[in-house]
Amino acid sequence: MTEIAFHFNAPDKLAYACRFARKVLRSDARLVITGPESALDGLDRALWAMAPQDFVAHCNERDGEDLREASPVLLAQDLRLATHHEVLLNLGGTVPPGFERFGKLVEVVSAHDEADRSGARDRWRHYASRGYQIVRHDLVLKGA
Repeated sequence: MTEIAFHFNAPDKLAYACRFARKVLRSDARLVITGPESALDGLDRALWAMAPQDFVAHCNERDGEDLREASPVLLAQDLRLATHHEVLLNLGGTVPPGFERFGKLVEVVSAHDEADRSGARDRWRHYASRGYQIVRHDLVLKGA
């Protein structure tokens, strides 16, 4: 069963996603990041703007299958295009279709956007009603 974690109180979801991607990459795991196209495009730009020592190799779903297979980080709205299923990071406001194929799902929740926080509560209820155990990480307490 997919392990689900909510990371609450992210002051900047895209900046947090960059740090999370770097951390996953350094642990030799593979990551898929999903969300709305605007968020994924912004994240793509942010990942390219990281310092050289923090570079996160990544591609997006529009790239060919060979590149998607080779890349440790994939940005994708359509999870059917994912060639690996270790960790999924959700930047979107809905439950990602196909999340159950991943070993771990991380939901990132804004510190200040009430609509995002409300959507997170709905997603939490969705997972809990289906028997998923949920881990909560408060990013304010962690200083992230």
